[in-house]
Amino acid sequence: MIRINLLGQARPRTAKQAVPLEATLQILLFIGAIAFAGIILTVVYVSQKKQLEYTQGQIRDLQAERASLQQIKQDVDRFESEKSVLQQRINVIETLQRNRSGAQDLLQMVANTVVRVDSLWLTSINRNGDSLDIQGEAGSINAVANFITELKRSGYFDKVEIKSAKEDDLRPTVETYGFSMSVVIAPPSGPAKAEPAGAAQPPQPAAKGRS
Repeated sequence: MIRINLLGQARPRTAKQAVPLEATLQILLFIGAIAFAGIILTVVYVSQKKQLEYTQGQIRDLQAERASLQQIKQDVDRFESEKSVLQQRINVIETLQRNRSGAQDLLQMVANTVVRVDSLWLTSINRNGDSLDIQGEAGSINAVANFITELKRSGYFDKVEIKSAKEDDLRPTVETYGFSMSVVIAPPSGPAKAEPAGAAQPPQPAAKGRS
């Protein structure tokens, strides 16, 4: 459809409304604030992301170190267990060696004492802890008394106690006295040094007869 202006007057134009300058500034400031906030948030995000990655890396390193330390701890525990078993074996061996050498030294001590007494020999020696039960035969009561004296002088023994000493009929033609006594082994720091090997001969039964 074609419209014709019959009045011959120009058609008025619609006036455009101008935007106030203040409103424009507010819009620009708002946009700038949003952009600035976006930049700040981006920087914070990147920084936090890097910090998170660094922390996660540290956690992985610590976990790996923990696993390594656990393995080392297991190895140490195994070594300690093996060491304990070996130490027990060593203690048993040392105990056996001490008992063996202790018995030899003890017999040597008794032998060194017996050879200093005439007409006396031993028939049995029983050890009970730190004490000895000794039984023997003598040609006289004086021989028994001398044996007790020698035991005390040796420094090897303490608390010599005679239990019995009486004449017996071991050999009807010869006067003999059977005796029994108990002695306490002196502590290691107390006894005198043992005589060198070969200084004293093993005790031999003495010839019996009246003293």
